Amino acid sequence: MASLVRPRWREAASADRLLLAFKTAGAAALAWYLAPLVPFAQNEYSYYAPLGVLVSMYPTIARSAFSGLQTLIGLAVGIGLGLGAQALVGIGMPRIIAVAAVVGLGVLLAGLRSLGSGREWVAIAGLFVLLLGGADPDGYSSSYLITVAFGVLVGVVVNLVVIPPLHLRQAEDRLVALRAGLGDALREMADALAGHAFDPEPARAAATRLADALADVREEVELADESRRYNPRGRRSSLPRDAHQRRLEALAVAAEATRELTAAVAELTEADDVDERLPTDVRHSLATTIRAVAGMVSDRAGTDTAALRLDDADAALDDYVARVSRMGVENSEDRAVTLDRWDAGVILRRVIDACRPLAERAEDRPRG
Repeated sequence: MASLVRPRWREAASADRLLLAFKTAGAAALAWYLAPLVPFAQNEYSYYAPLGVLVSMYPTIARSAFSGLQTLIGLAVGIGLGLGAQALVGIGMPRIIAVAAVVGLGVLLAGLRSLGSGREWVAIAGLFVLLLGGADPDGYSSSYLITVAFGVLVGVVVNLVVIPPLHLRQAEDRLVALRAGLGDALREMADALAGHAFDPEPARAAATRLADALADVREEVELADESRRYNPRGRRSSLPRDAHQRRLEALAVAAEATRELTAAVAELTEADDVDERLPTDVRHSLATTIRAVAGMVSDRAGTDTAALRLDDADAALDDYVARVSRMGVENSEDRAVTLDRWDAGVILRRVIDACRPLAERAEDRPRG
C-alpha cells in the first residue's frame, strides 16, 4: 500500500525527466546559437532566446505551446507597462515612482487567470524595459520580445521533433497499482471481518493512503491525456482517448466507497450486540462479498477473467442481500439492524456498478 504514493525524489531522476532536461539543454544552446540570425532583433540580446526555451519546455507538447504563448502575451503586456513608464519618466516623473507603479500594476495584472503562465512575467518585463531599456527602450523591447518568441519556437519544435513525450504507459501503470491497492485494502477488510478481528484504525489508515494515491494517479492521468494532444505518437495508440479517464472515475468511486465501507463495518463490529446484529453466516457472507469485489476491482480492464470476477461479485452480493432481507423479515421490529446491514450492501453495489463498464469493455485491454 505504501508504494502507491510515488516518492517525489524519483520523479527528478526518472527517464522522462532526464529526457526533458536533455532536450531543454540542447534547445537552449541551439536557440542561443541561432539568435543572432533572428531579424528585427539586436544581437546583444541573444541571451533572451534560451529564456524562451525555458518558459516553453514542458513534459507535454500542448503545455509547451500554450505556456509559451501565454508567456509571450504576459511579456507584451509588461513591455507595454514599461514603455508607458519610460514615457512618463521622460516628461518628469521620478524614476523611483515609475518603478513602484510598474511593479504594482504588474502584480495586479498577474491576478488575471486568463494570462496563465504569463502572469508572473508582466511585472518582470515592465521592470526590465524601464531599467534596462536605456536610451533605446523601443529597440530593447522589440528585441526582448522577438528573441524570447524565437526561443519559445525552438523549444516547442524540439519538444515535438525529439521523441515527443507520451505518458500513456506511466498512467496505465499507476492505474494498475491503484487497482491493486484498492483490492488489497478490501481483502484485508474481508479477512479481518471473517476472523472476528476487524480493527477500524488500520482500515482507516489504508483508506487515507488510497486517497493520497488517487490524487497522485489523477495527476498522471491528466498528464497522459494532455500528452496525446498535438502528438503524432499519440495518434498511433490503439487505446481509446477516454479510457484512462473512465478507469480513474471508476476507481475514484471505488476508493471513496472503500472509505465509507470501512466506517460502516466499523459501526457494525463495534456495537455491543455485534453477534446479534451481525450473525456468523451474515458476517461470512459480507466478508465473501467484499473479497469478491476486491478481486473484481484488482483485475485489469478488459482482461479475460474480468467478466467472471464481475459475475462472482454480483452473486456474492445477491447472497448477502438475501440473508439481510431474511433477517429483516425475522426481526421486522428492529428496522435499524436491517438498514445498517443494507448500508454495506449499497456501498458494495456502488463499487460493482462503477467498475462494471471496465470489466465489460474488451477494447480497453492494454496493448504493447
